[in-house]
Amino acid sequence: MTIGIVYGDIGTSPMYVMKSILEGNGGIAHVAEGFIVGSLSLVIWTITLLTTVKYVLIAMKADNHGEGGIFSLYALVKHCGKWLILPAMLGGAALLADGVLTPAVTVTTAVEGLRSMAVMDRLLGAGQTKVVLITLLIITVLFAIQHAGTSRIGKAFGPVMLLWFSFLGVSGLLHIGAFPSVLRAFNPIHAVQVLLSPANKADFMILGSVFLATTGAEALYSDMGHVGKENIYFSWPFVKICLVLNYLGQGAGTRRSSTGTFSTPFWTRIRSAPRPTGL
Repeated sequence: MTIGIVYGDIGTSPMYVMKSILEGNGGIAHVAEGFIVGSLSLVIWTITLLTTVKYVLIAMKADNHGEGGIFSLYALVKHCGKWLILPAMLGGAALLADGVLTPAVTVTTAVEGLRSMAVMDRLLGAGQTKVVLITLLIITVLFAIQHAGTSRIGKAFGPVMLLWFSFLGVSGLLHIGAFPSVLRAFNPIHAVQVLLSPANKADFMILGSVFLATTGAEALYSDMGHVGKENIYFSWPFVKICLVLNYLGQGAGTRRSSTGTFSTPFWTRIRSAPRPTGL
């Protein structure tokens, strides 16, 4: 149930994060290996610091009898000063704005992603009219069934999201073998280097695209009361591993497309390596 409720937004972020990063730097044909590895490092460490450290390890410990969210947090600190009502109101307003914008952006991006298939591209046409209509239909249906309750929705979407994250992880893992150098992205030095590199035409504005990788991360804290803290602790490692694998796989595919060649998978190089003599 947790996977079906909490991770919907962050689970769809792999569909547009790398696309946004590449568009801000001239497209796939204008990026080099160092830029790809550095961008992946930014994404991985952003997810680690903002989601794992900030929300899972820190924020979720500030629960109010198992409840999370801005108003639960305010209930814990309101005795420290009446002025804290102001940031609580701002946080509540931001939460409402996020609730309006995020579903629209996420569903629209998913529908537009169907253009990658020739059949769907012809069906949707050149304009955005059909994309908007399909998005409105999907959102209307989703909001119409919300009265069924969090538990039923979670049980219905849980298997779907479990399959989705498994697909993200497996598809990413299959592509990493063609360009195993992307594993260097786990070194945060590459993240710092790409921010200062002349190859990064967006400069520090690239972080605007990178932060899309954490879209919906606040749900880990705000939905804690619905699904339970322990369930989030248990499910987040699986979700993060699948996300990271997919981003690495996308980076490998991007590098392969930018060079126009297929790198020899590392397991093939291992099998074809010369055997030591005298054994």
